[in-house]
Amino acid sequence: MSVAEPRRIVLFRHAKADWPQVTDHERPLAERGRMDAAEAGRRLADTAVPFDLALCSTSTRTRETWKLAVHEFEHRPKTVYEERIYEASPGELIAVLNETPDDARNVLLIGHNPGVQGLAEILSGTTEGDARQRMSRRGFPAAAFAVLSFGGTWKALEPGTASLVDYWAPSE
Repeated sequence: MSVAEPRRIVLFRHAKADWPQVTDHERPLAERGRMDAAEAGRRLADTAVPFDLALCSTSTRTRETWKLAVHEFEHRPKTVYEERIYEASPGELIAVLNETPDDARNVLLIGHNPGVQGLAEILSGTTEGDARQRMSRRGFPAAAFAVLSFGGTWKALEPGTASLVDYWAPSE
């Protein structure tokens, strides 16, 4: 793969979680979250981005979100469950993405707010269409995702180097 070909990053926030008497890391999805995760999976499949790699937080709600979303994909990408994504800041998430092998062209990161939203905001130096306005208006609710594009190597990914090309959030 040529580094001149654009790469895609999809930043995907876990779906709505329930609040049972468990640790935050072990919180499962709520019923609405299960429905929204499947819908987000259908919308991600509709983007026709051929994902090479999924980086998923180790929390219960992110793992459940990913399991329901990926079920909608024609091809399941390699999945890595990464502890550092849980409660990560945008800078910590960039560090995780900087370690991505360059043979992975399109990566999906399933994580948490405020890190995922912050990362979408700081990576996107430019925007196509009205994606930024929609993201600003809606925020980054549970099960939302942002699609970004950038050129270069994963090690070169830094604030302002990507373009926000799409954004989706479930209906409230």
